[in-house]
Amino acid sequence: MPENPNETKLVNFAMANGTRRKIINLLANGDISTWELGKIIGTTTLDFHLKILQQAGLIELEEGTVKLSEYGRKFLKNKTGKSEEKTADFSQAKPVEIAAIRQLSPCIADLSRLRVSANMLPPPGGILKLLEPLFPRSNYSDRKDSLIIQKGEIITTIYGSGKVSIRMIKNEDEAKEVLESLKSIINEAIAKGVAPAPREKVRVDLMEVYKYLPRTNCGKCGEQGCYSFAIKLMARQVTLDRCTLLKEPQYANNQEHLQILTSYI
Repeated sequence: MPENPNETKLVNFAMANGTRRKIINLLANGDISTWELGKIIGTTTLDFHLKILQQAGLIELEEGTVKLSEYGRKFLKNKTGKSEEKTADFSQAKPVEIAAIRQLSPCIADLSRLRVSANMLPPPGGILKLLEPLFPRSNYSDRKDSLIIQKGEIITTIYGSGKVSIRMIKNEDEAKEVLESLKSIINEAIAKGVAPAPREKVRVDLMEVYKYLPRTNCGKCGEQGCYSFAIKLMARQVTLDRCTLLKEPQYANNQEHLQILTSYI
């Protein structure tokens, strides 16, 4: 039964996927053969999902039969219902303005693109976290007091201090369009006085993370291979800097993408 924080994160990762939640709910009615489960879930990724659930300690596999482990039964029994959605009031917030672009520099991951710095006034401060639901693919970090927004290849980071950083921009005109859109979306919400209800966090797929790793299975990170490293990365049992190959120039773009993906975990 998971007891330490790392094991708890592995359970959270396992249950973040809809297919794996469906498997656990099916097992609540009794043991199921892998053949029967394959007919319901599909056989293409079944082994992968079962491996994740087994590593999290939620299921046991015995001669082609899948069943809940003792911890899995307790987990299902103690699982709470969906909490009531609430809205956050920030009616005292003032409309924001985006100050002139302060810096244009080549993007590290792609020298044909630009990295842009600007400034938001007044600084969003305490309302920054409340803005997260306004953007379809975004993630707020308490630790960094920052909101990362991804739209296509463009990655925007807003800090509580008011600093705004945009990566993978084609030119200054595109940067101005992104900043203007950002201002409009935020000010529209402020004008209403109430932020949208918190939404479910963006879910990152394990295979998406694995795709951007070097996939050389060099073992320098201490894991058996890149796939094992990806699993532990998703469970926050290891950090991205453990993969030393990502620091080499040919993997700069991969590292840029992985830094964004892992911020959603």
